[in-house]
Amino acid sequence: MHPKTDKEITAIRESGHILATVRDLVASNIAPGITTKELAAIAERELKSLGGEPAFYGYMGFPDVICISVNEQVVHGIPGGYEVSDDDLVSIDFGVRYKGMITDSAVTVVAGSQSKLPGRIRKLMRATEESMYAGIDEVKAGARVGDISHAIERRLRKDNLGVVRDLVGHGVGHEVHEEPEIPNYGHRGKGPLLKANMTIAIEPMATLGGDQVFVEPDGWTITTRDRSLSAHFEHTILVLDKGFEILTESTT
Repeated sequence: MHPKTDKEITAIRESGHILATVRDLVASNIAPGITTKELAAIAERELKSLGGEPAFYGYMGFPDVICISVNEQVVHGIPGGYEVSDDDLVSIDFGVRYKGMITDSAVTVVAGSQSKLPGRIRKLMRATEESMYAGIDEVKAGARVGDISHAIERRLRKDNLGVVRDLVGHGVGHEVHEEPEIPNYGHRGKGPLLKANMTIAIEPMATLGGDQVFVEPDGWTITTRDRSLSAHFEHTILVLDKGFEILTESTT
């Protein structure tokens, strides 16, 4: 929960820029026929060319540079031989270390043509992303974590989506996961106080069904218990005296 120094903030801004560049490149390559391992290889090559390091590789034993989760998989999917199909929901969760500072971001993309995408899937995608920004809008020095959590939950409940409770946002910077935890549900005025120059990752995860999840036999992939579709969006945020800065915003 310690605020970052000016030097650390400069480095984490650069880390966020690198992450956004790689994340957006991977997202643009999500299409029917590509495997999740091929997407991971794109991330690895681009990250290396930009001078960053993969924050996730080896973290608690994770075996790849990026998490790629499909459809009912919520997070922590291991890239492999799965071939993306038309209308798959593909969530990419990526972390970058640069000059010792870590950023973390995620996005969910629909593979292939979206012209006939069911309304329920459009709702899931739209509401989950909007809930992330609703939470971000609450960020400023002096706010409480519960202000973020409440805003996220309120937006997701508006569309009757399942709010995953077992997985939360978090502080980030020196480590992939730092204090405070930032749940995607809660009450205004509750929880830890935000201070200027803290860096946090806000990441709502929502489903078209219930909120229960389980870990697949691979020990990593977390999937909805009822096999309902899931979406995941995340940005790393710098807390300012009177607002926020999105460190992993798209560069285009």
